[in-house]
Amino acid sequence: MKKITVIVVDDSALIRKLLTEIINSQPDMQVLGAAPDPLVAREMIRDLNPDVLTLDVEMPRMDGLDFLERLMRLRPMPVIMVSTLTDKGSEATLRALELGAIDYVSKPKIDIVHGIQEYADEIADKIRAAAASRPRQRAPVSTVGGAKALPALANRIVSTEKLIIVGASTGGTEAIKEFIIQLPPDCPGILITQHMPEAFTKSFAMRLNNLARISVKEAEHGERILPGHAYVAPGNWHLLLKRSGANYVTQLSDGPPVNRHRPSVDVLFRSAAEHAGRNVLGVILTGMGKDGALGMLAMKEAGAYNYAQNEASCVVFGMPKEAIAAGGVDEILPLNDIAQAVMRRLNALGLREIRV
Repeated sequence: MKKITVIVVDDSALIRKLLTEIINSQPDMQVLGAAPDPLVAREMIRDLNPDVLTLDVEMPRMDGLDFLERLMRLRPMPVIMVSTLTDKGSEATLRALELGAIDYVSKPKIDIVHGIQEYADEIADKIRAAAASRPRQRAPVSTVGGAKALPALANRIVSTEKLIIVGASTGGTEAIKEFIIQLPPDCPGILITQHMPEAFTKSFAMRLNNLARISVKEAEHGERILPGHAYVAPGNWHLLLKRSGANYVTQLSDGPPVNRHRPSVDVLFRSAAEHAGRNVLGVILTGMGKDGALGMLAMKEAGAYNYAQNEASCVVFGMPKEAIAAGGVDEILPLNDIAQAVMRRLNALGLREIRV
């Protein structure tokens, strides 16, 4: 069996050593070399042709983001960013995902040796997913006022009754962005679970808010869910949908991880199945693993209508594939078509209610 080959790029000798040991301890992967900066890495990539690159965000001689941008333009390949769990680190990591990085691994702030070793399985899983992924060159920046922006709903009642429930993981930050920026300001309330650590979700929500025609924020406990608003699950908290009288509200839970994740897509989807049923339009996007598959089936069984991103447009066709296999998906579509399909269905539901 051919091993997945990796080059590690980090200015910290300790991080290079730890990542090399973790990767080489896996039976199906090996480190070809470790570089202290992008200039050395450039030569290694040219000479050794690795399957995957791990890249530190902040480095001397050349910034990791500058290097990534050049790499994706000249030689697109699967890259996993290694980032600090800080506000600055989260901004840089989100920028790296925009530029084409597949995923990221967080450096612990303290006790780096123990912290990184705790993430050994996650690091190995992300390298496997990256090796099987479709590296993408940076997509042109979508504009809010561009041709993709969808018109307002024909029936405003639909905005208050219906909900859009979204789950994603690897590749999801960019997929969610592409989905959200197309939606009109009067679309139904949206709940989003994207696998992310707690330092990152607030930055992610703020980025979406600056790009979209709807309001996007990190979810808080007990908020009323309003049309034209999206609520992103905060890192390290499950996001659930609940009812309070006639209103839908958010609930945050620090319960145990589900499918190794907190927030978990399954937790959100199951709560939507229980409390909103046929008022839900579910969306599952690119991601590694199976989180969300059974929750999406529960939503469908409760009367929801569900969409999955197709294989060709996914960075990693894991979560959508599992949801399709479980039988919870009604339509499988390219990423760029999902928002339009959701709005078309909402308008059809609105017209039906007007006729009645």
